[in-house]
Amino acid sequence: MTEHKDDRRERKDDRHPRKGQTLSTGADFGAELHGLREDIREAYDGSWWRRMVSAPVDSKKLPLAMKIFGVLCILGALYGMGNLVWDLVGTVQAFQSGRMDQMGLSSIVVTFVFMADLILVALGFLAFGIGILRNRRRFAALVIYALYITLLVGASCSIMLYGVSAYLILYGVAAGILVAFQVYLDPGLRDERRLQRKLHESELRQEQEDGTLGRDVSGKGYIDLNFFNLFWIFFVVCMLGDGMETLYHYFVVVPGEWQDRAGLLFGPFSPIYGIGAVLMTLLLNRLYKRNILLIFLCSAVIGGAFEYFVSWWMQYTFGAVAWDYTGQFLSIGGRTCGLAMAAWGALGVVWIKLLLPLLLRIVNLIPWNWRYVVTTVATVFMLVDAIMTLEALDCWYERLSGDPVVTPIQQFYADYFDDEYMANRFQSMTIHPDNAVRHGSV
Repeated sequence: MTEHKDDRRERKDDRHPRKGQTLSTGADFGAELHGLREDIREAYDGSWWRRMVSAPVDSKKLPLAMKIFGVLCILGALYGMGNLVWDLVGTVQAFQSGRMDQMGLSSIVVTFVFMADLILVALGFLAFGIGILRNRRRFAALVIYALYITLLVGASCSIMLYGVSAYLILYGVAAGILVAFQVYLDPGLRDERRLQRKLHESELRQEQEDGTLGRDVSGKGYIDLNFFNLFWIFFVVCMLGDGMETLYHYFVVVPGEWQDRAGLLFGPFSPIYGIGAVLMTLLLNRLYKRNILLIFLCSAVIGGAFEYFVSWWMQYTFGAVAWDYTGQFLSIGGRTCGLAMAAWGALGVVWIKLLLPLLLRIVNLIPWNWRYVVTTVATVFMLVDAIMTLEALDCWYERLSGDPVVTPIQQFYADYFDDEYMANRFQSMTIHPDNAVRHGSV
């Protein structure tokens, strides 16, 4: 016979401390952790795919406002798909008739990718609306993950075609709404978050005492791939990369010349190194015990591909060139080369074998009860820095293109971050407007 819900609740209350009580230590502390894990399994049982896709209809009815929103999503998606398909057909006909010949190949490709992505966004919102109306909350939450990707691709294409424009606000608002709905829609998320938070706080204390804080508890990788660890990897390596680039230029490239190698508007940050370190960690985390040669080769391929993509994106978005390997050994379009890939390979080995364990120990010096506040403040700062950098680069591009300064945003950046300031801040970067996709000639 199954137990009554009140009986299970009383048993859980006996097993976990009430508000205001402190967790016990020793054997009782271990029992509490075990009890929290059992509660999470009970609240969120089954494989993640089965739970997200095939979960039964939730017994709790959705508010009328949610159903109205679902209907609006379906109607808006159907209307948008009709217009988008019609526009796509017209664009294909224009391409076949030669009316797009004045546009460069990259501009044409990005235009088609952008239109295809918008259609995928519309299909995503159609599935999302259907999931809401059928009260398939977990399915709707899963669709949101796909929408995150399509929105990111769409925002990137929008920047390449139209610059940092008001369209990006729509993407930001849509992403914010989706985050809010994802948290609300999953019927198990609220209790699960409460249990996970209690379990996480307890385990943080336990791991800090054991000296294993931040390590991958499964043993398959070195580091636990959570937001906290990955963000601080990005943050710290951004600074280390900027310092390394500056010193390399001073002692090797042009001895005695001090050049600012920062990649963001504020602070000593080089985001290409920060993002590269995150990619290395994500893709090589399970290889930390493997042969050094294997790590070197994987790091070289990952780093070279990433460097090529960043160079391509910067050039076709802002007409910007920050490095050029033309004429060097194994140069690939001047965007990367054999020496650069070898450097990425060596950095990957040093990172996985030496620096990652050291960085983890340094990051864990942040008291566990402070880390949420400190990480939130640092994250907001980096987001503001990144957004303002994109806007400043976009306005710099527009000024070099001869576009008039007409909007308040353009005027702000023209006053405080003019051409002289930008050239001095990004000393290794040059902008050629003719190379950008939105110029229509590449």
